[in-house]
Amino acid sequence: MFALLCSRQLLLLKSSRTQLGFFQQNAFFILKSFTSIGLCQSSEKQQEEKHSFTVSYLINSCGLSPKSAILASQSMNFENPKRPDSVLNLLKENGFTNTQISKIVRVRPLFLLSDPEKTLLPKIEFFRSVGVSSSDLSEILSSNPLLLARSLQKQLIPSYDFLKTVLLVDEKVLATLKRAPRSFLYNVTNNMTPNIAHLRQLGLPQSTISFLVSNYPSEAFAKHTRFVEAVQQVMEMGFNPLKTVFVLAIQVLLKMSKPKLESKLELYKRWGWSEDMALSAFKRHPNCMLLSDGKITKAMDFLVNKMGWPSANIAINPVVLFFSLEKRIMPRFSVIQILQAKGLVKNDLSSGSFILPSEKCFVEKFLIKFQDDVPELLNVYRGKMDLMEVGSQSENARGAKQ
Repeated sequence: MFALLCSRQLLLLKSSRTQLGFFQQNAFFILKSFTSIGLCQSSEKQQEEKHSFTVSYLINSCGLSPKSAILASQSMNFENPKRPDSVLNLLKENGFTNTQISKIVRVRPLFLLSDPEKTLLPKIEFFRSVGVSSSDLSEILSSNPLLLARSLQKQLIPSYDFLKTVLLVDEKVLATLKRAPRSFLYNVTNNMTPNIAHLRQLGLPQSTISFLVSNYPSEAFAKHTRFVEAVQQVMEMGFNPLKTVFVLAIQVLLKMSKPKLESKLELYKRWGWSEDMALSAFKRHPNCMLLSDGKITKAMDFLVNKMGWPSANIAINPVVLFFSLEKRIMPRFSVIQILQAKGLVKNDLSSGSFILPSEKCFVEKFLIKFQDDVPELLNVYRGKMDLMEVGSQSENARGAKQ
């Protein structure tokens, strides 16, 4: 009996100890959880404060809009303005305007955390050392902030040196930098080097190669296999490698996919061009294939349908498609129509003879020359009078004489 009572007491004691241990263990975890929550809340609060400071700095010091500032802050946070201030000061000291600085920060917000003396200043000094003016430099770099992110020794200097070997003179390299700053972002070894070598093997003169690189650097950096393919197509079309138009044709084919080119050819065919006419137009002015469908259709509709100009004539002078319909083609046609109606110029006058000349030449040849015969010409040309009004005034004049 005594043994049984002792056994029951021992069981109760173990149970009490187990329950106490359970409560002690749970109390530990509860306390630990509250502590973790407190630490998380504190950390989150610090992050929110840091984020809030970053957004405010981007708005107040960099001129970003609240929306742009919030977007930029997603890629970085800082709570000390020392580094960003030093970056902004460096840019301002080197001629960057507030607008240009805002543009750079909006595109590449992480620049604010760069080391201005080690990372940014050497690149600015390099561009200045090769002759880039302060105004050009700030415009180039604000429009292409990635130039400041590239390695000076591994990217910028090698790109400049290679372009110098192709273009030969600093002025042309600088002109290329201004026209197409992204040319300094490409890897010259992978594509441009073999592309230029390929053109030299074909016997292209230095002037033509220089024209390609300085005017169409993006195409000069095209993938080598694609570049060789475009060059082969141009040669098969019969272009002369010794002429600049050879390069113009290459850059067109590199800009257009095969389906897009075929679609453009079909559009011209709908306006009466045969395949030979389209090829002839392309050989005369390759960029006619880069015109938008809308511009082609609008110009063709006026020239062919309204003015009765044979479509074949446009293929002979495709450059007319590049001129403004409202500002050049229509006013000049109106003047010629009046002169033809009065017998002052030939009815079979070539359209190229009055559309292609410069503004000064056209005014001297067709306006000033006939201003005594038709005083209204200048008003027609300037859009202040239409053809019907001229006809009406002519009838009134004849009636008054009778």
